[in-house]
Amino acid sequence: MNIQRFYAATAREALAKARMVFGDGTLILSNRQTPQGIEVVATTEESLATLDQSVPAATTAPVAPAPRAKAAPAPSPAAVRAAAQTPVEDDAAQLAMSTLSFQDYVRERMLQRRAEAQQQAKAAAPQSARPAYEIIPPDPEVAPQPPRKAVAAPAPLPVAAAPVAAAPAAVPQGLVNELSAMKDLIEERFSTLAWLGQTKQSPIHANLTLKLIRSGYSPALARAVLSMMPDDASPAEAMLWLLGVLTRNIKTDAGGPALKDEGGVFALVGTTGVGKTTTAAKLAALCARTHGAGSVGLITLDSYRIGAHEQLRAYGRMLGVVAHMAHDRAALQDLLGLLSNRKMVIIDTTGVAPRDPRKRDILDVLNLPQIKRLLVLNAASHGDTQDEAVANFGAKQAVLTKIDEAVKLGPALDTVIRNHLVLRGVSSGQRVPEDWERADAEQLVRLSMRSSGKSAHDPQMAELGLYFAQAGTQGLHAQGRLHA
Repeated sequence: MNIQRFYAATAREALAKARMVFGDGTLILSNRQTPQGIEVVATTEESLATLDQSVPAATTAPVAPAPRAKAAPAPSPAAVRAAAQTPVEDDAAQLAMSTLSFQDYVRERMLQRRAEAQQQAKAAAPQSARPAYEIIPPDPEVAPQPPRKAVAAPAPLPVAAAPVAAAPAAVPQGLVNELSAMKDLIEERFSTLAWLGQTKQSPIHANLTLKLIRSGYSPALARAVLSMMPDDASPAEAMLWLLGVLTRNIKTDAGGPALKDEGGVFALVGTTGVGKTTTAAKLAALCARTHGAGSVGLITLDSYRIGAHEQLRAYGRMLGVVAHMAHDRAALQDLLGLLSNRKMVIIDTTGVAPRDPRKRDILDVLNLPQIKRLLVLNAASHGDTQDEAVANFGAKQAVLTKIDEAVKLGPALDTVIRNHLVLRGVSSGQRVPEDWERADAEQLVRLSMRSSGKSAHDPQMAELGLYFAQAGTQGLHAQGRLHA
């Protein structure tokens, strides 16, 4: 068989070389790109006819394609000779497959065999033989061929999907957390609905709940307190019972000595503007009035605020007491040693926000065994602000200031109850020392429950569900923190 290869820079030149050798009966077998240029493998139609009359390709023709299933029958020599004299359209109609559709068919068969080879890598089944030559799509530089009749390409053979072993999928941790949060939310919602249903069945329960929330108490404390209320109490008895429970849960120093009589070293801590300096002057005046001016010592750590030292020094001059300033812990220790013979030493500190980085420095200076921290809370502040101050300043005793400015005392008393603070006194004005009183729990509770008129922030009876949708008792009743 006369088969030759032709190389040229472009496919057009390689095709021209093949036609110069074989003439008009040139038959192109392949066309591909090589390092030497475009390679065209060509032969003549007579050679193809001779090949058709030869022995089977499996034994005599090493370059002939191997037989494959459902392959189109080879054209007869008469058909090949007639192909050179008939137009391309007639040839396509006779062979029932155009060149382009045959290229698609070969490409699909190659993809199918590649997929089967990957799926049967471990099997010993024989694979289909590949064709001896490859048909490449025409080069773009070759002149376009005449239009051909549209002939349907054979449908691609189905490729069997490889079986995939089903492995148990790991549950993401985020999904587990979401399901756990949803479970807690559902349980809380059912608990809230049950409690609200009980409240709607008892008008006394509902009215007292509304009264507590309108007075500034938190829904968590209101729910914990009223869950212990007797069911058979009349309205008057229920109100007296509620006042008694709140009174018993406010810790004061009523059973012990007052601050001026107890003595010791007290550091007033708290946020900015809560009245620490005025409170220090009131305590110093009370102690000086009872035990004399020589029994009081005044120290200030407020070196940030302009005029802070002068304010405390002015109060000291009125009382006949010298006010000292300490810049660091060493100076504070020296002053405490100097004033160790005084009955009461009051330390006025710098007011900082709970999240202020300077707060840690101030608390480190006060970290001495003989110093007792006394938290100053503004009664007119929001309950969350007071909770944050309690959590960040770490005091167990507190005083309430600006009682006269507070529209509602409920938030302050709620903070004292929930955080188990010992209330050592209350301040209701700027006069020194007249506007200072010892803490009276019963009086404070009755003052907090007084009617303050209508407010835009007060809830209505129909809105109690919104308040208790996320309110929990925070373990107050469960842990025995509330006393009935």
